[in-house]
Formats: sequence, structure tokens, C-alpha cells
Amino acid sequence: MNVTGADLNARPVTRPGEVVEAAPGLIVTQHSGEGKANQYFLRGYNLDHGTDLAITVDDMPVNMRTHAHGQGYSDLNFLMPEVVNSLEVRKGPYFADVGDFGSVGALDIGLMDSTPKKTASLTVGSFGYQRLFGMASTPAGDGNLFFAGELAHYDGPWQNPDDARKVNGVVRYSQGTADNGLTVTGMAYANKWNSTDQVPLRAITSGQVDRFGEIDPTDGGNANRFSLSARIAKSDDAGWWKANFYAVRSTLDLYSNFTWFLNDHANGDQFHQHDGRTMVGGNASRTLRGTIGGVRAETTLGIQTRYDDIDLGLTNTFQRQPRFDPNGIFNIRTDQVREASVGIHAENTLYWTDWLRTTLGWRGDYYDGNVDSIFDANNSGHTKAAIGSPKFRMVLGPFKGTELFFGAGMGFHSNDARGATITESPTDPTTKLGASPLLVRTRGAEAGVRTRIVPGLDSSVSLFILDQASELLFSGDAGDTSASRPSERYGVEWTNRYRPVSWVDIDADLALTHARFIGFDAAQAGDFIPNAPAVVASAGVTLGEPTGWFGTLRWRYLGPSPLTEDGAFRSPPTSIFSGRLGYRFDNGWRIQVDALNVFNTKTNQINYAYGSLLSKEACFPAAVCQAGVMDYILHPAEPLAIRLSLIGTF
Repeated sequence: MNVTGADLNARPVTRPGEVVEAAPGLIVTQHSGEGKANQYFLRGYNLDHGTDLAITVDDMPVNMRTHAHGQGYSDLNFLMPEVVNSLEVRKGPYFADVGDFGSVGALDIGLMDSTPKKTASLTVGSFGYQRLFGMASTPAGDGNLFFAGELAHYDGPWQNPDDARKVNGVVRYSQGTADNGLTVTGMAYANKWNSTDQVPLRAITSGQVDRFGEIDPTDGGNANRFSLSARIAKSDDAGWWKANFYAVRSTLDLYSNFTWFLNDHANGDQFHQHDGRTMVGGNASRTLRGTIGGVRAETTLGIQTRYDDIDLGLTNTFQRQPRFDPNGIFNIRTDQVREASVGIHAENTLYWTDWLRTTLGWRGDYYDGNVDSIFDANNSGHTKAAIGSPKFRMVLGPFKGTELFFGAGMGFHSNDARGATITESPTDPTTKLGASPLLVRTRGAEAGVRTRIVPGLDSSVSLFILDQASELLFSGDAGDTSASRPSERYGVEWTNRYRPVSWVDIDADLALTHARFIGFDAAQAGDFIPNAPAVVASAGVTLGEPTGWFGTLRWRYLGPSPLTEDGAFRSPPTSIFSGRLGYRFDNGWRIQVDALNVFNTKTNQINYAYGSLLSKEACFPAAVCQAGVMDYILHPAEPLAIRLSLIGTF
């Protein structure tokens, strides 16, 4: 499925990462400050900050492996929606060119090469929202030079304002076309913010904090990202080839407190996570057209490489300053990790008839990691793993505008390299720990039907199943994910887009998923997968011609889900409407008003359930001191917000 940049930008969004909700069945939320990566839900998965959802921007991977905050961390805050040219959506482990983190889905975001006119926009809105954006392009030699930038500030409805301050820019040189041409792109992004993280329900109901209050007002962080990339593509009589290279330097410093006073009853449980990395890599592929036994064929061979040089730190803090916990521990762990990977892939598509084509593929991946645990040599080590993943797809049709499709294959995600070399607890060397596998297998299959039998309507229904050898779950006391039991999900997706006339665009999507752990774990009380939603739905209608009045109304729904393995705690559903109304003038200018959470619904962006302790709660009995008070933990959705934008083209 491909979505145009124009369709993405027709959506009113609270934050840039939400534009990828154009992928059917995908929900994008935020449980912290405006500089932290979004949280993603797809096909019954709480994908945390990106695990099992491979995201690329301009062929550069966004997912960060062996990350300080969470495996597969995918921060899209550097994305400027106006610069997006396309979004390619693929689901399931059936595509040979998709490797790490792509088991559930893959999002490929393409950037524009040029713009016919200069564009400038100013947006102001509720809760201190301010944004200035501009983009332009100009001929340069045999190509085009494109540049865009933004300045943004946002406080949010929080009693402790986010005071998020973002600077963002891109410069891009291009020649030719996507099939025969090259691009060179430089990107720079910096952001600083405060965080109102999730809070326990009992703190709100008791009046200790307001619904938009914060337990620890010193939470927050800063992030930056700088990248240089190049792509080249060429077509010839035999087929085509393409290659790309990228280099990324990124840092994240995140201060969080998820359990408040559980571990340190005097000073609190705030901790600092540091991730500083240099990531370099490249991809190359060659596609050949021809015949095999008289059958038309296309064969693709490719290679993908990546190397991450990572500095990681986890320390105890109080108001962002170093602190010693009750056990006398200040530095929990500091690591230098060097992780390299190479993947090869091959795929052959045979066009047997006008109504039957098959694609058989395979990829092989090899990972190698070195962990240098600065203060605990016993957790240092070398890890390596290899995995092979067969793929198959088949399409029957079209028959009167209708086709049947089937996919099956294997995929994987990588685990944190530190977990693959760990032997003992960083805070208690007498506690021995078992290592996690570096690569985790996923198996999946899907069958469905797509039809255009009704004029103007694209509709599809698919049945899917995904089995994973190890689930990654959010850990409240650590603030990141940890490996758990194998899991299985199966469900159905129904996707529709209807354009009866040129000025009406309607879409509606529904996904139903059954998600459970498989196998037995004596330490767990049930087989429910926390935060695995059974129902995800969305719908929208967009009206308007190139000039004159235009508008859109969108609805998204995230169904209730279990929050604990025994299902004793369940999240309420989240249902939010957002809209836009505007006018396009003949001279290219436009004015628009976005209303986010139109009906001012009192709901939550995210819900958890785990043990914590507040400052006024007695540490009694002893079990409470160790496990905390079990409670709902939530991050509320923003109330009704209005944003006014003035956009001009020159």
C-alpha cells in the first residue's frame, strides 16, 4: 500500500509521528514528553517505541538497536510532514528486503526532491503551540537543491509545561528520477523538553496531583540527530539497480521516574538513560528481468550492512543530578557496544499467467556484537548469531477487479546485545542472570482478498497469524523492555477507501486480534499479553477541491486491553475525534483550523498496571516496600486543542 504525501498532510495531527497512522490498523500514541519517541500499536502488538515495526526515512533505518531506553527505539520527531512525498506500508514477514524489526510491519517514508513553489507556514494554538515552517527548491547545476526547516515550541496542557523546543532542517540535492538518478541529503534535528510521564490513578483520585499533574517535575530530556545519506539508481535493458549509504550521529539523554519512591523512599527513583551513537550503513540491490522456462520473471539480489558504535549509560538521579540509592549505587551500568550486521536477500517473482504470480524469497542475517561493560567485566562479552528467513507471496487475479493474495514467511527482531552477554545483575553481583538470544524468530502467514469491483472503492480483507519465539514487554521499574515468553496472535483486518467523486475521500479500517502467550511460565499467573489491544479502528472523511473550502473529520479507536498477564487489570478504550476546516485561495495561500480531540473526550493515551510507591504512602508491610502498590498507571490524552495555520506559496 502506498500513501501520498498530500494524503498524509490532509490529516490533523498532534505530533509529527501520527502521520504514519495512514497505515491501516496502526495507532500512534505518546506517554511522555514531546521529544521522546512515539508508542506504536499494530496487529495486537504494543510495539513500544518501535520493536517489530521497521521504519525507514529516505532508506535510512530509524529503529535503534541496543538502545538505552528500548529495543527498536524509533524517534520520528525529526520528521517534517510537509517534506514527506510518500509512505509505503507493508505488513508481515513476507518481504525479503525487510530485516530486523520488520516482523509485524514496515513503513518506508520517502522525502520529496523538489517543490514547485516556495512555502511558508505559521501555526499557533492551544497550550503554547507555536511552529514556523518553510521549504523551497532551486535549480543547481544538472539537478535541484531542496531545503526545508522548522522552529517549534509546545507546552501542552500539563501543570509542569513541556517547554519543548525543536529545531529541524533538511538540505537535499537531486538529479534525475527515482529510477534513474541520485540524491544526497543532510538532516539536522535538536530538541529539549520536560516530561509529564504516566501517573498512578490513586494519585489523581486522592487529589495528590491533578489529572494533568506530575509526580516528578524534573523528568525530561534532550535529543539530537544529524545524518548524511546518498542514494543512486539506474535502469538498463536488463533491469535496474540501486544503492544507498547513510551515516547518522544521534544522542538521547532521558530522565524518567516510573515507580517514584519504590526503590529509594527518601530521594525517589528517577534515573538517567544516555544513548550516544554513530551509525553507518549501506544497501545495494540488482533486479534482472527475463524468462525462466518461458515464464516472465524478475529476480532481485541484495545486500544490507549496518554498524553501530554506541555509548550507553544508566544512572540513578535526583532532579537530574547524580544520586546514590539506598544500596550505595550511583552508576547502574555504563557500556560501550559495537554491533555490526550484514544481510543478504534474494527474491524471484514469476508471472505464470495474467492472473497468477508468485514470489519466492530468502534472506540471511548475521549479527556480531561486542559489549564492554565499563564497571562490571562479568557482563562484558562477545555475542554473534545468524538466522535464515524464507518468504513466499502469491497473487491470484484480478478477476473483475478482484484478486486473492497469500503470504507466508519467517522474520526476526534483534534483542539488546547487553542482554545477550549479561551474567549477573548490575546492582547485585550475587544474583546470576541468564542471557537472552540475540536474534528472535517470528513466523507468520496471511490470506485475503482485495477488490475494486465497486467504482471508486478499494477494499481488502485479510486473515493473519503471527507466532513469536519471545515477546518483549514493558518493565515499569526499569523503564524499558525485557524478553518474555513466546506468543501467538491471529486476527482479521478490513481496510476500505472510497472516492465516489473527486472532492470526497472516505476511509475506514478495522482490525480484530486475539493475542496470547503460549507455553507455561510458573512465575506468571496467566497468558494474557499486556497492552495487546483486541480492537483497533479508524475512519475519516475529507472534502474539498484544489481551491475553495475544504475539511476533514477523523476518528481513531484503541480498544480495551489486558494490562497484566492474569487479566485482572484492563485498560479502558480510547476514542478520539479530530478535525480540520480551511479555505484555499486561488493565489495558492490557505488558512486552516485544526481541532484536536474535538469533543474534549476525557481518555488516556496509554495505560499500564504495575507496582509503585508515592512519597506519602507508608512502606508497610514489607511486601509493599519490595513490590509497591499495584495500580493503574496512565498518561491522559490532551483535551480539546485548537491550532490556526496560515500557509503561503510564492
